[in-house]
Amino acid sequence: MNKTANYLSANFDVIKPDSVDEYVKQGGYNSLKKAISMTPEAVISEVKKAKLLGRGGAGYPAGSKWEHLLEVEEEPKYIVCNGDEGEPGTFKDKILLEKNPLGVIEGMTIAGYVFKAKAGYIYIRGEYRAIQKEIFEKALEDARAKGYLGKNICGTGFDYDIHIMTGAGAYVCGENSALLNSIEGKSGRPRIKPPHLAEVGLFLMPTLVNNVESFANIPLILELGGENYLNIGTNESGGTKLVCLSGHIKNKGVYEVPFGVTLREIIYDEEMGGGLADNRKLKFFHMGGQSGPIGVENQLDTPYCYRELRNNGLSVGSGAIVVADDSISIIDYLIQVTEFFIHESCGKCTPCREGNTRILEILKRFANKEASPEDMDNLNNLINLLTEASFCGLGRAATIALKSGLKLFKNEFEAGLKK
Repeated sequence: MNKTANYLSANFDVIKPDSVDEYVKQGGYNSLKKAISMTPEAVISEVKKAKLLGRGGAGYPAGSKWEHLLEVEEEPKYIVCNGDEGEPGTFKDKILLEKNPLGVIEGMTIAGYVFKAKAGYIYIRGEYRAIQKEIFEKALEDARAKGYLGKNICGTGFDYDIHIMTGAGAYVCGENSALLNSIEGKSGRPRIKPPHLAEVGLFLMPTLVNNVESFANIPLILELGGENYLNIGTNESGGTKLVCLSGHIKNKGVYEVPFGVTLREIIYDEEMGGGLADNRKLKFFHMGGQSGPIGVENQLDTPYCYRELRNNGLSVGSGAIVVADDSISIIDYLIQVTEFFIHESCGKCTPCREGNTRILEILKRFANKEASPEDMDNLNNLINLLTEASFCGLGRAATIALKSGLKLFKNEFEAGLKK
């Protein structure tokens, strides 16, 4: 197995990213033309064969999500791309929007054809306005000019266009229903589910919401065929994944890897992470951004695949891997994680709004060696409270790192107890 891959990243720095002519010379839009010659059911069948799991973090099967929406009869339907990449340590969507915007546009257009949608929306993180939004906008304009977007696409009578919306810096808008509220001009707060977005989504109509990387994979799946795409990865996780390496790592950046390589290879192989900076010793790595679990040395040989990572207490999540060396205090690190969630909580529900604040107070007592045994019990109680009672995924994920940190570094917490 090749440790690195070159599928989503094939055109990175090879073509002008917003040029349809250069994109077409590299095989671009062949998948859209192929999709238009197929039935919607046949397109979805290929996505299901590919076992494309959502690349935004949840890992939900894209084929099942598409199939569910197709069964909904109400129209019009909307296509929404979630580009609100606010997870710390994650910057893969930024690279895709900057270097392969037409791949994302083609994937969204194929979805538009499958669901007979007239309009698609991409919600781009506010911090990406200066470069990524501008490049994406130019790519949209060129796609319209060349007949791949707008009226009568490819001469088939299919009308479909894509509109850009930008966020204002709220992490919670990465949650799909909060994102839809924001597009509608409402406060970016999560909705009660059910009803699900496939039935009542944007403007209360059936809606498909997928991540930037998920949409970029759709043309690749149709080009290769679902089974061939699956064979790039593992039987459980088809294709490749863009992995973001940061922290105390020699080679920071985004790497495309086939599912099945190990975490050790990703972190230490010279073609990827290259090991820790300054040749220090690994203390832990944080998977999937602040909302993911923490792992240690004896988990490094886990294959990078949704099932295997989950079975080993880890997660693919957004694709982020933040590496920390032995100079880092786990408690100081968790304080920063908790401060992030306090800052980003929308304040809608009490468990998240107040629970994270109480956790921060306790963690600071551990950092100052002023904690009591009762504080240890209270941390575990707060973890359960936020996990079970928070309104949305932000609150439920806010304590994942804390839970794994407590388990893996109990000695550091015990050292923080008042003597």
